[in-house]
Amino acid sequence: MRVAVLGSTGYTGMMLMRILACHPDVSSIVPISRSAAGRPVTEIDPGLAPSISRLLAPTEGRFTAIEDGQPDAADIVFSALPHGAAAELVGPLVGSVPIIDLSADFRLTDADLYESIYRTVHPCPEMLGRAVYGLSEWHESRIANAEIVACPGCYPTATLLALLPFAGLTTGPAIVNALSGISGAGRKETQNFLFNERSENMNAYNPGRSHRHVSEIEQELARRSPLEVLFTPHLVPVKQGMIVTTTVRLTEELTQQEAERRLYDAYRDAPFVALSPRGIPESRDVRNTNRCDLGVRVCDGHLQLFSAIDNLYKGASGQAVQNMNIRLGCEQTAGLRVHGEF
Repeated sequence: MRVAVLGSTGYTGMMLMRILACHPDVSSIVPISRSAAGRPVTEIDPGLAPSISRLLAPTEGRFTAIEDGQPDAADIVFSALPHGAAAELVGPLVGSVPIIDLSADFRLTDADLYESIYRTVHPCPEMLGRAVYGLSEWHESRIANAEIVACPGCYPTATLLALLPFAGLTTGPAIVNALSGISGAGRKETQNFLFNERSENMNAYNPGRSHRHVSEIEQELARRSPLEVLFTPHLVPVKQGMIVTTTVRLTEELTQQEAERRLYDAYRDAPFVALSPRGIPESRDVRNTNRCDLGVRVCDGHLQLFSAIDNLYKGASGQAVQNMNIRLGCEQTAGLRVHGEF
């Protein structure tokens, strides 16, 4: 299986390359990067073992420009490009090769809403209707035939996997508090992300309804039962990992056992999503895995939901590979880790 990766030099692209390098069905990888074209891949990411050279044979172990990489000759194309740039570059490929996009360009179904949030005109709004939202556990059958798979952001992934099983049993607003590792902000040279700024420091940002992922979360909840969301993300001094706690009012009585059973039934056949043995999950249990560990508490007519993911793995590159597996008919778990690290 030949795979092309557009935008391989950011955290998401680097993690994607590492996962694909261990995938049993991947025979070659074409790493595409305008800024790094001609440079050795292992120079950008020394964490990749020299053995990856076998998979990078089509480009002799180097990044290549898109015009030389022939992405339309691949079996599947991943795009780990920023929003705006992603749709512009992969748009011409739609229809000739399946696209797995990790940007925000195809997640929203409304081009006007996209423009208001991302403050740019969508490069190809006519293609929004051809994309499938890539929350693997909830859209598997549609992903299997999709032209474009729009992988969710890390915050929506962790939030939606906890909330969706209770659609129709809750009323808003859902109060969502999310803690993310710094890598969730990308690989930017920004003062706020320097070690001295982040070490021994935590902060909330874009609270309430101002974060761009609120519309994405509400859009997906509305497919089953509309729910208003008040969302507050926080940066915490860890490299990667994410914990999300959601509190929402129940519209009918639910026991603790019934709540746990509802999550169990929703994900009984899902290889990566399950109730945490701890009751309330911790980020270290899922680090460098494609898992989402869940927890639930029923408290005085309210539902408290807890979810833990690795923001770079299940929240980005791991879920993208899971969607590739679904789209190309591979084992859904192929190449993906399920056991956490200490």
